[in-house]
Amino acid sequence: MNIYIGNLDYEVTDADLHDAFSEFGNVNKASVIMDKFSGRSKGFGFVEMSNSEEANEAISSLNESKLGSRNIKVNEAKPREERSSSRY
Repeated sequence: MNIYIGNLDYEVTDADLHDAFSEFGNVNKASVIMDKFSGRSKGFGFVEMSNSEEANEAISSLNESKLGSRNIKVNEAKPREERSSSRY
């Protein structure tokens, strides 16, 4: 299951996300999304967990909890929408 984490402190790293979610089960991948121009965090990230039960437990336990200096928003990630390459 792919999990979205929002309202991340800009200092939170991939390892911080991995550590927080690994308390609930096996984490396949954890990544903070970085701005390609500034190299700074965009304030959100994703965690991939293979076990849905563990992922749901992590979501319910970590949503609105403090990570770094902020309370994070945690929910199941929605599928990525296709972007149109043409502009009007």
